[in-house]
Amino acid sequence: MLLHIVARGKIGRSPEADLVDRYMRRISWPTRVTELPDQGGRMPPRDPGTILIMLDEKGEAMGSLAFAEKLGRWRDDGRREARFLIGAADGFDESQRADADILLSFGKATWPHMLARAMLAEQLWRATSILAGHPYHREG
Repeated sequence: MLLHIVARGKIGRSPEADLVDRYMRRISWPTRVTELPDQGGRMPPRDPGTILIMLDEKGEAMGSLAFAEKLGRWRDDGRREARFLIGAADGFDESQRADADILLSFGKATWPHMLARAMLAEQLWRATSILAGHPYHREG
């Protein structure tokens, strides 16, 4: 299953970009990062095998194990792509939220979209590591 981050805004050369690259390279599953302009720009077409996960402050806050279990279930159900959307500074409106299969939150705090991208990349690495039985993740 392809893990695809689609993010509004250009991350450029930055410490956040380095973090995203570091974690995305570690993931053994197919990955892709697509950047769109802050406004406009076409969303890549979505085929029926794609699950759409939108990072949104109104979403569900999910622990790492639960997130890994969801990824594993989607993979095992034959989903072709898990597409994670990160909005621009103003986030998503209600009509955009309605298109999502899942709204996912990184808690009640507001995070800059570039940092949210790095946090998502780390959680994808963590989730695939959990599913592979790698010792990276530890439960307290």
